[in-house]
Amino acid sequence: MRHKLTYILFLFLLLNSFSTEAQSAKQKALEAKRIKIQKELKQLNVFLFSNKKEEKSVVSLVENLNYKVNVRRNLIKVTNDQANLLTREINANQNEITSLRDQLTALKKDYSEMIVKSYKNKSEQSRMMFLLSSDDFKQAYKRLQYIKQYTDYQKEQGDLIKGKTTKLQELNTDLLRQKADKDKLIVENRAVKKELEKELKEQDRLMASIRKNLSSYSSKIKKKQQDIDAIDREINRLIREAIAASNKKAGKSESSSDFSLTPEAKLIAKNFISNKGKLPWPVVKGVVTVRFGTQRSPIDPTVSFKSKGVRIATDKSAKVRAVFEGEVMTVAVHKNSNPVVLIKHGNYITAYRNLSKVYVRKGDKISAKQEIGEVFTNNAGKTILGFAVFKNSIPQNPASWIFEM
Repeated sequence: MRHKLTYILFLFLLLNSFSTEAQSAKQKALEAKRIKIQKELKQLNVFLFSNKKEEKSVVSLVENLNYKVNVRRNLIKVTNDQANLLTREINANQNEITSLRDQLTALKKDYSEMIVKSYKNKSEQSRMMFLLSSDDFKQAYKRLQYIKQYTDYQKEQGDLIKGKTTKLQELNTDLLRQKADKDKLIVENRAVKKELEKELKEQDRLMASIRKNLSSYSSKIKKKQQDIDAIDREINRLIREAIAASNKKAGKSESSSDFSLTPEAKLIAKNFISNKGKLPWPVVKGVVTVRFGTQRSPIDPTVSFKSKGVRIATDKSAKVRAVFEGEVMTVAVHKNSNPVVLIKHGNYITAYRNLSKVYVRKGDKISAKQEIGEVFTNNAGKTILGFAVFKNSIPQNPASWIFEM
């Protein structure tokens, strides 16, 4: 029965240990995420809001503010998750402390009774009489073993009390730290919520001015999206032309939708795929302000647009770098837009849009992280890089390819 209880206690402690480790890992992951979002907010302030007075477009200001509001809400959510997890950890810690105190009370009681009993029988004469009163040698040997086991058990109980006392002290220290961490998170969250309230009021103020002439602003949004769509169509045309040229050179059907690859190009494509999720950012510092896929305008929810890549806010005159080795497929300049560089990585293409300067030419061999140009900075001081990834002519989500995008 005693062995069974020991086994159950061991199993409980083991499961509790696993649970504690899992919570600790989750807490570390949440803390890393919180720090990352805080960094993103700081970068947003630098890249998008440092020249707020120079911003001429209300639409652009609302779009940027909308993104910032969403990031701040995400920060509040992550901080709340951390605080809630800490609350659960604190409760579990308090329960464990209560359990340990109860165990210590029982252990000390048993130990004190054992010490009293041992004191009464501590004389060498008593022990000798206990051994000599044995009926035979076998019984004497068993009694000797009993005395030894009883002495060892006393020592074990003493060590167990010391161990549990130390554990209790550690838990109390940990509990104080957890409560301090939670209080800090609550204070920080209050400050973040105040900032959010200010931003929401600013957003409401701007939206009120927009609603007075919503149709005009909606037209501007649609026109801006039409210009972006036109560049998308041009990029798609250039890729399809490159596919047709590769197939013609290989003596295959020009109507194929896939690149015909040389052995070298196949190897580059294979390496590109093996680095999925690990590719470097196309700029050293940046924040994604428009993500991949279909999205609704924050100005007019009835207007939606499809983003075939991402838009990254970055430093003024930031250098653009290739995310992987490859060959410059083309440097294109569409009417009323800034240059676009397309780099071929086997049957994958990366596109770098809105450049002010281009350092490369068609046919150049490119290495990973090689600088290929600079990002254009507009009159309002905004520096936005358009970045896209294609498999043949099919757009891919850059967030699946770039490290921690």
